[in-house]
Amino acid sequence: QEQLVESGGGLVQAGGSLRLSCVASRSIATYPMGWFRQAPGKEREFVATTKWNGGSVYGADYADSVKGRFTASRDDAKNTLYLQMSSLKPEDTAVYYCALRGRASGGNYYHSRADYDYWGQGTQVTVSS
Repeated sequence: QEQLVESGGGLVQAGGSLRLSCVASRSIATYPMGWFRQAPGKEREFVATTKWNGGSVYGADYADSVKGRFTASRDDAKNTLYLQMSSLKPEDTAVYYCALRGRASGGNYYHSRADYDYWGQGTQVTVSS
């Protein structure tokens, strides 16, 4: 059973930055991992995902709403996924969750909640205007 623990959330002013971390209990090497978020009264939505491109290279894909502002990265040696968030907006306020896909993967980007098998408990990000 994989366990994921997020950290790094907090209160920040609009235009500011935060870096979220997600530490896994086991190796994450080659597994697709992603970030989702859920604002009050809304569905959990896709934010970013990473996929293995071979060797130590990973690609990333993003929701249009965060493209150019957020960067997902990972350090497999530390079993850690990151989300660097810049130019934050009040509409980015949400609980942010990391997720890992443990099933066989076809080298694709995965954007749906149903694509992932393990989830963290979430970390709150609040952006004030």
